[in-house]
Amino acid sequence: MTVTILGTETGAQGSATGAQRGATETQRGERGAQRGETGSQRNADAARRQELGAFLRSRRDRLAPEAVGLPSTGRRRAPGLRREEVAQLAGVGVTWYTWLEQGRPINVSAQVIDAIARALRLDNDEIAHLFTLAGLPAPTVVSEDEVIAASLSAILDGLDPLPAYAVSARYDLLAWNRSCTKLMGDFARLPPHRRNMLWLLFVERSLHELVGGFDTETGTQCVARFRRNFAAHIGDPAWQALVDELYERSEEFRRLWDRHDVASNSSKIKNFRHPVVGHLRLASTTLWLADQPGARLVVYNPVDSRGRDLLERLTYLTDTT
Repeated sequence: MTVTILGTETGAQGSATGAQRGATETQRGERGAQRGETGSQRNADAARRQELGAFLRSRRDRLAPEAVGLPSTGRRRAPGLRREEVAQLAGVGVTWYTWLEQGRPINVSAQVIDAIARALRLDNDEIAHLFTLAGLPAPTVVSEDEVIAASLSAILDGLDPLPAYAVSARYDLLAWNRSCTKLMGDFARLPPHRRNMLWLLFVERSLHELVGGFDTETGTQCVARFRRNFAAHIGDPAWQALVDELYERSEEFRRLWDRHDVASNSSKIKNFRHPVVGHLRLASTTLWLADQPGARLVVYNPVDSRGRDLLERLTYLTDTT
């Protein structure tokens, strides 16, 4: 006789059903968590796009049309560039750029973001920030200092014992050789943002005391050449910051800047008053660097045998002290 235990069979079925229900609830919970994560990501993306739009608006508000080569026509509700002007400069559609500023979820590419960065004259830090806000990996930016220092290192070293240095259009010192440090001082000891010829002439004043005839020639010529270079960089925050600081810190620079004199770079003889070897007459020769707009190589050559002897003596004395 076969006996069927109904309770046992029903219990097993109930356990299986309960397990299935538990699995279903787990799956539902996982899907809910995924929906929550997706919602959080959407919120983060939306916030990032809004921040991107605000950043773009702030950057175009600070640029005058004249600073980017555009005519200033018509009445403007706010200072700076209009959206359509930025779109024109970057080579993108006005509607697309408007959507980008409005924080809409549109596709962006590194090439287009780079074009917008160039249109808005962003510096390296601002470019990296813009790419991050656009959800793109920030580009590796090689500074002008690094490029020139690497490419000219061997040439500058080969010019010893002639003092030589490379300088940008903004008078930032980019590279120099050993003889230059003997004549003008070790620029490597200065903070990078202070390695600027105008700063050393007018504020720090180490070159002011070294170069003879400063008041009548050197300072006037430097400021006049710098003003000519500045005309091509009006609206550039880094250039303007340098002018503002020099203008505030140096009465001499302020006087010369207000004259609005302009001059081109030229080779000439300079008189140095060195504390170790005394009076040095050196002819400066300027060589333009074709691959770095506005940058140049400056080499100082003795004008006579006495100058050569003094340069050699300067190197010897400073090496043995």
